[in-house]
Amino acid sequence: MELKECLYEKEEEILALYESVGWTNYTRRPEMLRKAWEGSLLILGAWEGARLVGVIRCVGDGASILYIQDLLVNPAHQRQGIGSALLRAAVARYPSVYQTVLMTDATPEHLAFYRACGFTLDEELGCCGFLRMTAG
Repeated sequence: MELKECLYEKEEEILALYESVGWTNYTRRPEMLRKAWEGSLLILGAWEGARLVGVIRCVGDGASILYIQDLLVNPAHQRQGIGSALLRAAVARYPSVYQTVLMTDATPEHLAFYRACGFTLDEELGCCGFLRMTAG
């Protein structure tokens, strides 16, 4: 597996990866995903040969905040260390960033994964998160 920066070049391949994990909000709106990729701070892809099998997409300023917006791995390649390798590689690019933040589904698997990667629930730090979403 090779990790390298990833541009929005092969839309079909990128959309197929998002579709494989059920992220239809992006696949139904490929123009939004393209714009999101173009405005991102960092996007790393995990490649098995010529096939894109995972992605991490980060936004932020790289100094005070690094926000992990997307971290996804094709289900056929999950539980092989790809997600944690992508996360480590992205965080390593910004070793002095003050806050690294993400939101995810509150499933036992997600909670265990992010805890194992060194993340803490915001409520355990005396914080809370707010979210405002628009209909899409």
